[in-house]
Amino acid sequence: MLSAVARIFRTPDLRRKVLFTLAIIAIFRLGSFVPAPFVDFSNVRSCLASQSSSASGLYTLVNVLSGGALLQLSIFALGIMPYITSSIIVQLLRVVIPRFEVLYKEGQEGQARLTQYTRYLTIALGILQSTTLITVARSGALFGSGSSTNAACSSLISNTAWWATVLMVLTMTAGTGLIMWMGELITERGVGNGMSLLIFTAIAARFPQSIIAIGQAQSPEVAVVVVLIGVVIVGLVVYVEQSQRRIPVEYAKRMVGRRTYGGNNTYIPIKVNMAGVVPVIFASSLLYLPALIAQFNQPRDGSAPAPWVTWIQNYLTTGDHPLYMAMYFLLIVGFTYFYVAITFNPEEVADNMKKYGGFIPGIRAGRPTAEYLDYVLTRVTLPGSIYLGLLALIPLVAFVAIGANSNFPFGGASLLIIVGVGLETVKQIDSQLQQRHYEGLLR
Repeated sequence: MLSAVARIFRTPDLRRKVLFTLAIIAIFRLGSFVPAPFVDFSNVRSCLASQSSSASGLYTLVNVLSGGALLQLSIFALGIMPYITSSIIVQLLRVVIPRFEVLYKEGQEGQARLTQYTRYLTIALGILQSTTLITVARSGALFGSGSSTNAACSSLISNTAWWATVLMVLTMTAGTGLIMWMGELITERGVGNGMSLLIFTAIAARFPQSIIAIGQAQSPEVAVVVVLIGVVIVGLVVYVEQSQRRIPVEYAKRMVGRRTYGGNNTYIPIKVNMAGVVPVIFASSLLYLPALIAQFNQPRDGSAPAPWVTWIQNYLTTGDHPLYMAMYFLLIVGFTYFYVAITFNPEEVADNMKKYGGFIPGIRAGRPTAEYLDYVLTRVTLPGSIYLGLLALIPLVAFVAIGANSNFPFGGASLLIIVGVGLETVKQIDSQLQQRHYEGLLR
């Protein structure tokens, strides 16, 4: 293994790509600690130090994906979340807007146009999300409903003038645009997918902090047990993420002039988890909406809130209630089927196979092939959706069992992203090493 790593730095082209990627990652992490204009960083640190384990439940996912920059109100506070959201929206709009589907099928030129639309939507979402974040920070509720009574948490922003707010919105939106540009630079001139690597970096940077927090809150022995359990969970996640159902496909031989084409055998890989981390993001976002609505309906005069606000705060704000866990699990299962149905079209796959003379042994081409693919996909997605739901519940169960912070590292969206991006990056480095040394990173 060490010799393979040494070969990476002995290869000039690969060394240049790796060092460029590391330099961009260093700039990304540095920007996560630079506060936005008119932010009282001392008060922010004071609120972070006194933050309860469930105080930031509303912003947990965004804070994790930003590497903790959200609650620090830094110039990179929004992280890569606006780009993720806009990418998902553009992908879903392919089903609603036929023009988007046409652009997707046009090849590289059409997909470049979709990428441009994604960039525009990212900036628009950055303006919207930064405005919401600043509004919540000014109200004193950024660190939870109970933080509004804390003097430090109520004065996170030193200047509340309209021009100061506009400057903060522009700074955070520009930070999102800069992150998007750095991610594209890594994709073009570095190693791996740039956006994914930046998310990987943001999540991995919080792992040591989370383990230390568990050790301080419980004991060093509990922290060691959590690490050992995390290693086992990572191994199981790698096993499931690499699992797939391979449907055999054969292509008939055909003569074109004097040449013979076709006649080869291949397969259609259907992964157990075809939806990735998207259902977890969808379910988290949907469950955050009631809490967000309740938060903006808190009475300012100190009177008792409305009964429906109290019910949402008791049952749908923190993840330690069984009703919240059950709804979270069921939403993930439902969104898994929904997203897989959008991204994998059995009829389109069957038509393409028929066009090029392919068929599944024992299944007629055309509609029977589409029905068979849908049959297999539906049954493979069931264990995949249950796996996603159980994995997303691990941080919530850990919070109830050992009182760990809600940013428990070994579970949920964070672990899925870490494992998925890690595997893809290692595979890319391995393939580039094999091109130059006939021996890769993996054996």
